[in-house]
Amino acid sequence: MDLNGKVALVTGGASGLGQATVENFVAAGAKVVILDINEDNANKIIENLGADKVSFISTNIMEEDPVVSAINKIKNEHGALHIAVNCAGTGYPGRILGKEAPHPLDAFQFIINLNLVGTFNVMRIAAELMDKNEADEGGEKGVIINTASVAGYEGQIGQSAYSASKAGVIGLTITAARDLARHSIRVCTIAPGIFDTPLMQLAPDKVRDPLLESTQFPHRFGQPSEFGQLAAHIVENPYLNGETIRLDSGMRMKPR
Repeated sequence: MDLNGKVALVTGGASGLGQATVENFVAAGAKVVILDINEDNANKIIENLGADKVSFISTNIMEEDPVVSAINKIKNEHGALHIAVNCAGTGYPGRILGKEAPHPLDAFQFIINLNLVGTFNVMRIAAELMDKNEADEGGEKGVIINTASVAGYEGQIGQSAYSASKAGVIGLTITAARDLARHSIRVCTIAPGIFDTPLMQLAPDKVRDPLLESTQFPHRFGQPSEFGQLAAHIVENPYLNGETIRLDSGMRMKPR
């Protein structure tokens, strides 16, 4: 699918990997709607890239009504939706048995709800609108890209909630691709390694150094722009479907 002239939404698009995806898509000629809760950051992106190319809808992706409202607004303002990229998510550090108590159940549930349920919620409602598109010359109606993590394969100590949520996204990939195949909608997932986002830049050396050591080649953290490049390639390569792609320089996470 050619990005030029298409309408895309990016959850978590106001920062980090989501922001890089927004910037890449806009450079390729797409119009992008950011679904996020960080209005200040989103407004800075809009100011930088142009209000004619980027817009923002404050959206809690964990709840049905806000997502339905956001998709309806996209339909009313743009007439269609061709691409959805789910980047919204976060983590929670905590061992199953901590020093003083077991892992808080509400924290585990929150991470699952945001990273996995939120992804599914946006995907299902976005797909409904995509299904109304006329198929392009390649027979496609839409493309959905979800974000997992290498932690979904080899989570570290204290990453139970995060790893479980991202493993769920990985497991969802082929099922979603099969479900949506008859609607001419492709589904892929990116499983990034460690990226040099503003959050990682704030991490102390004792956190950064072991992670950097486990990278192979290039022996560095990923650049957010490289995530955006892969997202664009998935959209543009019509034979990519049902696959989770590790974007990690060949790293494998150590226990800590």
